[in-house]
Amino acid sequence: MATPQDFEQTVKDVEAEGRRIVARHADIRDAAALRQAFEEGTAELGPVDIVVANAGIGPISPEATDEDWRDVLDVNLTGTYNTVRIAMPSMIERGEGGAIVLTSSTWGLSGVATNAPGLLGYVATKHGVIGLMRCWANYLAPYSIRVNCTASTGVRTPMIINDSIAELVAREPGIAAGMTNALPVDMVEPIDVSNAVLYLVSDDARYVTGITLPVDAGLLNRP
Repeated sequence: MATPQDFEQTVKDVEAEGRRIVARHADIRDAAALRQAFEEGTAELGPVDIVVANAGIGPISPEATDEDWRDVLDVNLTGTYNTVRIAMPSMIERGEGGAIVLTSSTWGLSGVATNAPGLLGYVATKHGVIGLMRCWANYLAPYSIRVNCTASTGVRTPMIINDSIAELVAREPGIAAGMTNALPVDMVEPIDVSNAVLYLVSDDARYVTGITLPVDAGLLNRP
C-alpha cells in the first residue's frame, strides 16, 4: 500500500509541474479530521469542482477476522460517505457544477466465491459504493454535479501482488476465477484506471452521470 515516501513524492511531482498542492494526512473514517483537511485546502486553493474518493482497504489475508470486516466497512463505505458529504455543500454553493468519481470494483458488480471476512467486507462495500453513487447522481443532477464509479479488475499494485492473496487464492480457487480476465492480461495498470477517472471528470463526459465504468479487461463479459 501507499507509504509516506509515496505521499512526499506526490507533492514533489505536483510542484514539479508548477502547480500548487495542499497535502494533509487524515483518516477518512474521522469526519472531523477530514473536514479540517478539506477546509485547509479550499482556504488556500479555492473551492473544488472535482472529487475522487479512492481511499480503501482490502484485508484479504486467510487469517482475516470479524474485526477486519468492520474495518473495511468503516474505511471503504463510511470513508467514501464522509469524503463526498464534506465536499458536497461547497460544490453546490459554488453553483458551477462538477464531477465526483467513486472507486468500486468488478466485485462490486459481480461478487466472488469466498467466505473470508475481510474479502466479504470488500465485496459488500464495493456494492455499497455503487449504491451511494446512484443516489448522489440523482440528488446532485439538478446542480449539474455528475457522480460516477470506476470498477476495475485486478490492478498491478501491492494490494494485489502480495503473499497473502496468493495464499488465499490457493485455499479458495473461486477467487482466481473472479480475477481471470477475458483479454490476455493478468492485471491492468494503475494508469488505466487513472485514465478512466480523467475521462469521467472531463468535459468529454459532461453528460455522463450515474454509471459504473468497468476497466476490467473483459472480466465481467466472461461466461
